[in-house]
Amino acid sequence: MLSAIPLALVLASPSLLEQSVTAQSQQAPRSGLSRQSFVAEAVNRAGPAVVTIDTERTVASSAGSGIPSRLLADPFFRQFFGAPQAQMPSQRKERGLGSGVIFQSDGLILTNAHVVEKSDRVFVGLKDGRRAEARVVGLDSLTDLALLRLIGPGPWPVATLGNSDALQVGDWAIAVGNPFGLDNTVTMGIISNLNRNVSKLGITDKRLDLIQTDAAINPGNSGGPLLNADGEVVGINTLVRSGPGAGLGFAIPINRARSIAKQLLATGSVSHPMIGVGLDNLPQNLGQSVQQGALVRSVMPGSPASQAGLRPGDVIVAAAGRPVAGPAQMISAVESNGVGKAMELRVLRAGTTLQLQVVPTAIAQSAQGR
Repeated sequence: MLSAIPLALVLASPSLLEQSVTAQSQQAPRSGLSRQSFVAEAVNRAGPAVVTIDTERTVASSAGSGIPSRLLADPFFRQFFGAPQAQMPSQRKERGLGSGVIFQSDGLILTNAHVVEKSDRVFVGLKDGRRAEARVVGLDSLTDLALLRLIGPGPWPVATLGNSDALQVGDWAIAVGNPFGLDNTVTMGIISNLNRNVSKLGITDKRLDLIQTDAAINPGNSGGPLLNADGEVVGINTLVRSGPGAGLGFAIPINRARSIAKQLLATGSVSHPMIGVGLDNLPQNLGQSVQQGALVRSVMPGSPASQAGLRPGDVIVAAAGRPVAGPAQMISAVESNGVGKAMELRVLRAGTTLQLQVVPTAIAQSAQGR
């Protein structure tokens, strides 16, 4: 109602109103910080070290005769038309695109192995407009990580590496990269989950526990950094779920990437331990006596697991003195143990607890650095 409006507002003179506005502006000065989000600040810290990676490789291809193969296989066809003359194979250039991040001032770059695999030449584009060639120091297909070194004196911008072990579900996540060739694209979300084993995504040729995020990761983002709210690199973006259920992105924890990079720098390859078992989650009908563990589905003949006495149907409940909740924890335990060092296992077999000792050996790696 109009009668509820205070009379003082109606009778106030323009000069009094001006004085009031001036007093309020003096009491609450406008802060420049309020206009800039923590995302902008984080990207300003790490952004200059995020690079575009362009690859080039030569692919052999045959020009062919243009005649369907089913006709060439038909003797009736060849009787009337004859066999076409073979054509010399041709070569073509195939180009790829990805992202990476410079993490050392001498020009070392972390990216995905699938970005640079089988490439003849690698070129790197920086945010400041510079473009330089890089060489592959080494790559590891099993963890999808590669280490590059820029060719040139620099100076090179550097991103700070964080601690992925300190991440919690719900933390901010900022993805930076070059999706579809669109340089310096930034997306934001949260850490949706941790320690997502790639086997749950239907990927069987990798050995990874990934960071899950809802920050948009698209083709071309591969190899770029996942940042925390402070602008530190906590992951290397590696894949995205497409189709139904899209919006799920995954990154390699930076602590794992740092360890892999150290080995690649030292030797150009990575030694991954294995014991030679196929593992699975515990079935529902196993009974109440076993609450957690990794079920042994298969044992490779002649493997360390076979030599240690493991059998299909065994349940590994502890490794190196630590409980094993499932296959992912068992794989992590073997990775942490390393090659050639004995590891104690506690195993349940038909209601009996056994103590076994296994010595992991190295998985042969075919991908080497150049």
